[in-house]
Amino acid sequence: MTESAWEPHLETSTELLDPAPVAALAALLDDGLPTPEPGDPLPPLWHWVALPRWAASGVLGADGHPRRGSFLPPVALPRRMFAGGEIRFHAPLLVGSRVRREAEVVSVTEKNGRSGALVVVDVQIRLFDHTGALAIEESQNLIYREAAPPPAEPAAVPAADLVPGAPLHRTADDAWALRTDPSLLARFSAATANAHRIHYDWPYATGVEGYPGLVVHGPLQAIALAEVHRLRGGAPVRELRHRGRAPLFCGQPARLLATTVPDGVALELFGPGGESAGPNATVDLTVHQEIS
Repeated sequence: MTESAWEPHLETSTELLDPAPVAALAALLDDGLPTPEPGDPLPPLWHWVALPRWAASGVLGADGHPRRGSFLPPVALPRRMFAGGEIRFHAPLLVGSRVRREAEVVSVTEKNGRSGALVVVDVQIRLFDHTGALAIEESQNLIYREAAPPPAEPAAVPAADLVPGAPLHRTADDAWALRTDPSLLARFSAATANAHRIHYDWPYATGVEGYPGLVVHGPLQAIALAEVHRLRGGAPVRELRHRGRAPLFCGQPARLLATTVPDGVALELFGPGGESAGPNATVDLTVHQEIS
């Protein structure tokens, strides 16, 4: 880190659980489930979309994220990834209501991995409903890595047939396919106030950060898995854990599988070549249900 003066601090705000991005996410998923209206409980993980936090244009860095050193630590490593987290649901949040948000960085850990230096930043978030009761406790794990070496060959031009369409398609009793395209990624970026250029700027993603294509958002993949739980008619969620294991790129085929486990459901997303085994999943998400 470059600024020893940085200290973690608590950020508190009162925000509207906005019906507009909720309706935008329902339109994006286009899965046949009713759109949550004002007064309805928010589905699991939809608070990532319903409470967008737009940074001022003047504070954005070259990658589209707000420059570090204010709320997040001034990590010098350029690549940022949303690696996973845990969420506990204590009470429902209602669409259209006011929510108090508290957030703080609880740990910053420097490590050396197989790909070089990395920094793990853990953020804790608490959301309180319109009555002041604690509704959601969330921990988020962010990972910063070194820049990738320049690609040996230019990335292939994105396929022209990546046309928009409904992203989720059921293929078997407990299996779905996730279809991604540039419009889907751009719409999700807008709905979540996420200006990170790896999700919509193909020349930047491939030429600067060295990815083979646009990167599918980690939160979009986790929401897709949570939506499968809803499509299966699953019980209300008490606790949820999600972890990203590998990147998924726009247009790559992806399979979503659901398996019943004690006290809940294990949901896994497999990218190209993934086998039906947890360690090979691109993203995994475990839901602990309320006891009926």
